[in-house]
Amino acid sequence: MQKSLKRKRDDNDELRPGGLYLDTIRRTYLDFDFEKVCSISLSNLNVYACLVCGKYYQGRGTTSHAYIHSLHEDHHVFINLHTLKAYILPDGYEVNDSSLDDIKYVIKPTFTKEQIKLLDKNNNYCYDLNNKKYLPGFIGLNNIKKNDYINVIIQALIHITPLRDFFLRNDKESKSELVNRFGMLIRKMWNSRAFKAQVSPHELLQEISNASKKKFLLTEQNDPVDFLYWFLNTLHFALGGTRKKKSIIQETFQGKLQIESQTILAEPEEGKEKFQKTDFESDREVTKVVSPFMVLVLDLPPPPLFQDEMEQNIIPQVSLSSLLCRYDGKTIQEIGNTLKRYKLLKLPNYLIFNAKRFNKNNWSQEKNPTIINFPIKNVDMKEYLDTDPNDKEEYKYDLVANICHEGKDSPKNGSYKVQVYCKGKDQWFQIQDLFVEEIMPQMIFLSETYIQIWERKFSEESK
Repeated sequence: MQKSLKRKRDDNDELRPGGLYLDTIRRTYLDFDFEKVCSISLSNLNVYACLVCGKYYQGRGTTSHAYIHSLHEDHHVFINLHTLKAYILPDGYEVNDSSLDDIKYVIKPTFTKEQIKLLDKNNNYCYDLNNKKYLPGFIGLNNIKKNDYINVIIQALIHITPLRDFFLRNDKESKSELVNRFGMLIRKMWNSRAFKAQVSPHELLQEISNASKKKFLLTEQNDPVDFLYWFLNTLHFALGGTRKKKSIIQETFQGKLQIESQTILAEPEEGKEKFQKTDFESDREVTKVVSPFMVLVLDLPPPPLFQDEMEQNIIPQVSLSSLLCRYDGKTIQEIGNTLKRYKLLKLPNYLIFNAKRFNKNNWSQEKNPTIINFPIKNVDMKEYLDTDPNDKEEYKYDLVANICHEGKDSPKNGSYKVQVYCKGKDQWFQIQDLFVEEIMPQMIFLSETYIQIWERKFSEESK
């Protein structure tokens, strides 16, 4: 069999057309989302994909797994997953045919500057090989076991325009494998020429597990807030950022906050009721600290202790503006034996809020079911910002992503979903793993918001 397939090279050693075997390629069998390791040796060196069955094999020499597979299964077209060079095995010659361009693009999508500029204006659906329609950037992610807490963070971050554009532009190999895999996932999720209408984050999940030293796994539910903190900080340092040198992460999300604090000296005598202090004592020193932040925590009011007449819990509601009063520079908070007040000194272009829903007591962890009422657009943050009174610049924000928790007791129990805004269609989408659906804006307020990302609006003059 081997002899019958072998051909002699031309004198000029040109690339063979390989048309004899290209019609055996089955694109519906191809899936390039999984880790690029040989299905037999589990090695990640010199891995080829069989374009007939979709399996990965190492090498193409006469003793390699790909070579043996081609002989045993009569499969002949293979592509190197790193170099994107295609070969006919067992003959071993390279084939260069334009009909393979769509496969190469699915393996490593690329974007021009013009294409990137048009992403937020796109309102056209695309169709995969099974004629299933999808909107690039608004596609489902596989929940392999219990990785929905990672999925919702990824879905939110890929809609942060400067962050998304940075990774779409910079498609060269980085020293950090986490950067490489996150960038590749973003490019696949915004691919308008995909073979299937969903993406598996398997490669990124494997690297997250390795980089976090098994703290964040795809097999165990975890807190998306903890993951968000870790992920943003890890990306910052992986992209060359330091405590003094900024990266795209800090440029996008980092603001500055002033924290004033004063220790409480006098404790109430036994038998006397403790009262809430409402201001600092003027005759004692107040400590001031300026601290950077990437996430602002919103303290929810405690839920009611009693039930209504129907023996059902009363679900309280609170406005976003009342939660933001924590950062007005006037409201005093008593934390332990210290009084604190906060004032925003610098606002980032993208604000991340975390509604503190989970509290630990002596026996267990409790979830606060309070519903947050908020406008979707034009949240004015200027009143919480320490600015010059003559500063006419606006600090209004629109909601981009809203992550919700479904379940009880703990952030490590239950499930997560995310609502994201499509600018091109002026439409909200709700995404929970593989399920993507259009929703009315009014539905966003009914969920138990856990994390929100807001985008600052710029006037035409300031752009």
